[in-house]
Amino acid sequence: MVLLLLMIVLALTVASTPLLDRLLGRNAGWPVAAVFLGLAVLVAAQAPQVLGAGVPLEFSRPWMPQIGVSLHLRMDGLGWLFTMLVTGIGALIMAYSTRYFPPGRRLGFYFLMSLFALAMTGLVLADDVVLLFVFWELTTIASFYLIGLSGVSASRPAIRTFLLTAMGGLALLAAVVLLIVRTGTTQLSAILADTSWTQDTGFASLVAVLVAVAVFTKSAQFPFHYWLPDAMAASTPVSAYLHAAAMVKAGIYLAMRFTPAFGDLMVWNTLLITLGLTTAVIGAVFALQQHDLKRLAAFSTVSQLGFLVAVIGVGTPAALVAAAVHTVAHALFKSALFMVVGLVDHQTGTRDLRQLGGLRRRMPVTATVAALSALSMAGIPPLLGFISKENLFESLLHAPGPAWFGPVAGAVAVAAAAFTFAYSFRFVYGAFGGEPRGEARERTATEARSSFWFPAILASLGGVLLGLTVPALDPLVNEVALNATHQAADAHLLLWHGFNAALGMSALAIGLGALLSWRSRSGEALAGRDLVPVTGVRVFEALYDGIIRAGRRTGDLTRTDSPAFHLGVPMVLIIALALVTVVFRLDLPSPAGETSLGLDWLLVGLMVVAVGAAVVTRSRMAGLALVGVAGFTVALWLFFLGAFDVALTQLLVEILTVVVAVLVLRRLPRRFHAVRRRRTVLTAAIAIGAGLAAGLGAYALTGRRELSPVAEYLLAHAPEDTGGTNVVNTILVDYRALDTLGELTVLGVAGLIIIAVIRSSDLLPVHSSRQVVVGPANAAHDPTDNTVLMRTVGRFLMPLLVIWSLYLLFRGHNEPGGGFIAGLVGGAGFALTYLSAASDRAARIRLAYPAIIGTGVLVAAFSGFLGYLEGSFLKPLHAEIPLAWGDYFHFTTAFVFDVGVYLAVVGVLLTALNELGLERGGPGSDGAVPPGTDTTVPPDTDAHDPADSTTGGKR
Repeated sequence: MVLLLLMIVLALTVASTPLLDRLLGRNAGWPVAAVFLGLAVLVAAQAPQVLGAGVPLEFSRPWMPQIGVSLHLRMDGLGWLFTMLVTGIGALIMAYSTRYFPPGRRLGFYFLMSLFALAMTGLVLADDVVLLFVFWELTTIASFYLIGLSGVSASRPAIRTFLLTAMGGLALLAAVVLLIVRTGTTQLSAILADTSWTQDTGFASLVAVLVAVAVFTKSAQFPFHYWLPDAMAASTPVSAYLHAAAMVKAGIYLAMRFTPAFGDLMVWNTLLITLGLTTAVIGAVFALQQHDLKRLAAFSTVSQLGFLVAVIGVGTPAALVAAAVHTVAHALFKSALFMVVGLVDHQTGTRDLRQLGGLRRRMPVTATVAALSALSMAGIPPLLGFISKENLFESLLHAPGPAWFGPVAGAVAVAAAAFTFAYSFRFVYGAFGGEPRGEARERTATEARSSFWFPAILASLGGVLLGLTVPALDPLVNEVALNATHQAADAHLLLWHGFNAALGMSALAIGLGALLSWRSRSGEALAGRDLVPVTGVRVFEALYDGIIRAGRRTGDLTRTDSPAFHLGVPMVLIIALALVTVVFRLDLPSPAGETSLGLDWLLVGLMVVAVGAAVVTRSRMAGLALVGVAGFTVALWLFFLGAFDVALTQLLVEILTVVVAVLVLRRLPRRFHAVRRRRTVLTAAIAIGAGLAAGLGAYALTGRRELSPVAEYLLAHAPEDTGGTNVVNTILVDYRALDTLGELTVLGVAGLIIIAVIRSSDLLPVHSSRQVVVGPANAAHDPTDNTVLMRTVGRFLMPLLVIWSLYLLFRGHNEPGGGFIAGLVGGAGFALTYLSAASDRAARIRLAYPAIIGTGVLVAAFSGFLGYLEGSFLKPLHAEIPLAWGDYFHFTTAFVFDVGVYLAVVGVLLTALNELGLERGGPGSDGAVPPGTDTTVPPDTDAHDPADSTTGGKR
């Protein structure tokens, strides 16, 4: 239950941050930091079991049992390490953020940071590949918003980061699907323990490449390295947490987790070692070139991640020990260095090394933190970074492959480490050493408050203490190596191992780094130079623009606003299908059964008359009415065929469509524009041909097969499975409720879009060319008098419609009805109330319809979460409720789901009526005639225009 408690507390923290932000502003970071610290203590308390006894913690609940997906969490040594980083470093960053930002509310910062911590924790604890992918993508989404939160200038970096990391997510998704199909399970530990799929070298290599792409994109490896410095547009706390200690470590975790399956594959070893070392070198070189402290720290992060990826690629237990030690060391010194960047920027107003220098005298604590962290990054004893670098060198010397590969890899690592020493020296000396430069900010800078710098000094001191007491990490790194390789490791970490190759390589790296610093004047000789003709951002933008242009040109082939073109394509396809059937004489025997010729042909005739009249009429209102007649005819046909649910839905949709369409037609000319005869003949030919083809096809294909196995199952088992006898409704709210929830969400979004579009754009006026006669001469056309009949009828019919809608809602699980039909009936009642009003102002139904839409969607989702009590999302719960007269009422949470559907449908209909029906700021919007309005009726104006009569005289 520890794992469940961990996730629940993080989820509650996410949910509480908006309230904390409102109450405490930037100080909301303190309670969040306290929660993170408490969770870190909780995780640390599990060390005796997880690290000492080697027994993982596990928790599992069914999620999607039909396809074998579970909410399976598992904490072994590897998961324990990364969970400690997420919670421990997270606590420091949250505390640091309380003084980094100015006083006031942070508008989502703590919410997104807590959400990221939840996603990252779920990622490293997930023992189901589907769950792992979900959390992987959630980290991408959270980082996108955190980068974009920094302002307009961060929008493009946020988009670039999102697109690139999402591409890696697609590669991971492909790998997940392949693994599930091949192994028949979604449990990650079972997949890694299954040796059958790894014996197929081709399949395993394909999956390894896909996972490697995900690792490279998330951990900023060449050629995807550029996104991390680009993401420095985010605030410094975001960089310190996501881009130094957490998000980029997701790729490192994934590589370590999949090492048991891919550790012996040459493609995996080669990709990780070569691209990792390439990234380590170019990241270090680019870091040395930077004037901006934050970009220097960003490129150094890229370089250190390259070291990690390369050593993981070696795949031996010793290499994974080195990776584990360096993961801890990097999280400590890099989070501290990013916090130092924020301290310098906050206290001096700049991060430019050309404007800094000599800060050690006025900011001694910050200088100490920077020095300790940089020394650890440079691999100087006795800090933890020195020990991790020695282990990295030793492991790379034993890289798999030809005999020369290990020494070459070691030489490249030494070169990268030399540049690491050089840029570490540049970071500290450029900001804190020497004399003040530029505007002599050293004279005005002061040390920050202790509450601001103490999280940074804790992180830097962690590197010192662990370096001096490094044997304490033996149980952790041995367990991590065992989990990551499925082979036992016997590491004995020491500060001094005697004279060996790794020590010589460390000494050589330090000496070369010192020489490079001296010869390049602490990096100034290389800073600002363009060593390569192109940057990753330019390449990305060029590819992005090229893809957009290609898509636009492809779309131009079919892009048009002409309805004739869009309707013509499917019609031509239908005719072509019919011609193929006739030409090739496909087997179409006579349909089974007899047809009801009399009634069918009567309805066909009514349909022909309605459609024919709609084609020839010039009046928009008449055309709308005739199309409605055609729709009513279809509803009658469905009634006669016995499809009561579908028929009632069709009838209500037709009624409400006419009402909503009338509100739109008030803003359009009364008559259709003239169309050339040639075009009329062409469109008529297409329409008649497509109609005949579709009709003949439907006739020929009727009765071609018996009920499908799915239909037979639903008819036979629906009452037993769902407790309902209305199979149509049980399909919607029981069997395929997830699909219905998606459609419901789309419906709700459509309602909100109506509000956003109408309120953000200027609508056409309501027939503004018309004038109104004022006085007794126009009494017959007074809207109040014109709506007497509708108001009288509506007074009695409205309550009946509401009661009927509730009746349909309650009976829907067993008889024709349900949430959607009930919502349409309720919406029809509101439409009647609306149309019987004398003006648009009086007609407005003053209900919080956006809230009704949102409540409907949330209620439906809430019923889904109740399903977890039975094991999976949206699984209906059932209960027999005793009644007073001795009978039982069968209750199911599917009814709660239907209530959500009902509310959302009613909310969307209220939105359409209120937003489309309200005249915003135009003449007559409040029933008054503006001064100077011509009050005569032109001779060609139809005083009894249907649009005005139907809408209650609203103008």
